[in-house]
Amino acid sequence: MDLGTANTIIIQNGKIVVDEPSVVALDNRTDKLLAIGSAAQQMHGKTHSNIKTIRPLRDGVIADFYAAEQMIRGMIKMINNKNRLFSPSLRIVVCIPSGSTEVEIRAVRDSAEHAGGRDVYMIYEPMAAAIGIGLDVEAPEGNMIVDIGGGTTEIAIISLGGIVSNKSIRIAGDDLTADILEYMGRQHNMKVGERTAELIKINVGSALVNLEDPPEDYVVFGPNRMTALPMEVPVSYQEIAHCLDKSVSKIEMAVLSALENTPPELYADIVRNGIYLAGGGALLKGLDKRLQDKINIPFHIAEDPLHAVAKGTGIALKNINKFKFLIR
Repeated sequence: MDLGTANTIIIQNGKIVVDEPSVVALDNRTDKLLAIGSAAQQMHGKTHSNIKTIRPLRDGVIADFYAAEQMIRGMIKMINNKNRLFSPSLRIVVCIPSGSTEVEIRAVRDSAEHAGGRDVYMIYEPMAAAIGIGLDVEAPEGNMIVDIGGGTTEIAIISLGGIVSNKSIRIAGDDLTADILEYMGRQHNMKVGERTAELIKINVGSALVNLEDPPEDYVVFGPNRMTALPMEVPVSYQEIAHCLDKSVSKIEMAVLSALENTPPELYADIVRNGIYLAGGGALLKGLDKRLQDKINIPFHIAEDPLHAVAKGTGIALKNINKFKFLIR
């Protein structure tokens, strides 16, 4: 189970069975669960006073216990929709950010256990991403993973089945979305919501001002901040590249700082093998090229960056007895 800030993915028997946004909708008066996943995301930002939508995870950490537990429970129910008398006791492997504190790890474990997990194991996200990309994590050579998720960017150097040097920063997809929100208000005097900002990021988000095959301008509709009259603004990828520049630079600095703490023998392996990008942030146009120009090491995007971590978790579940790095 890849419990993410933006999306939660569940793999069972090697197949992706649930891939939903991490959002729940609760009834304000009774706290009853109304919807989870994409159904709740469609309500996000469009609710009235009796419904609230919550994203239970912030920065890769559980921020709302009750909502997180309801979400995990609901998503596990999506798989077991057959009418069974007893809920099966599940063996779950959950990913956690590599910078998690004891308290945060405990929070994830408790939520998974309350949702019906009998054996709960944890695995660090960059480790899961490395396994999902298909790297041999047990080999005595260095591999570097940069996993840009919704709430955290995880950078780790992996060798001999362990993490040698890691850096976890809280600059990731959500911060890029927030940058776009703020930019639209400041530059175009236009109010946009979180979902619209997310769509702008997906359609014209870019890390470089000059792309080889540039996307077409994305047209945004919304109210003017001053007059509240409707506006229509075409947004080009160049302006979004300028607006995301600061946050992307922070990710660059974090990659450099993780490389600084790398033992020289492993550093040589990394220069030879390249650095792997995973997570939804790897889909930002031109990001691999920008990092490559800055750091002079080739960057490879995983073939399915969104599901790399979940796939690795699925493989870890099959090899529970073999992999020593799972946390009980």
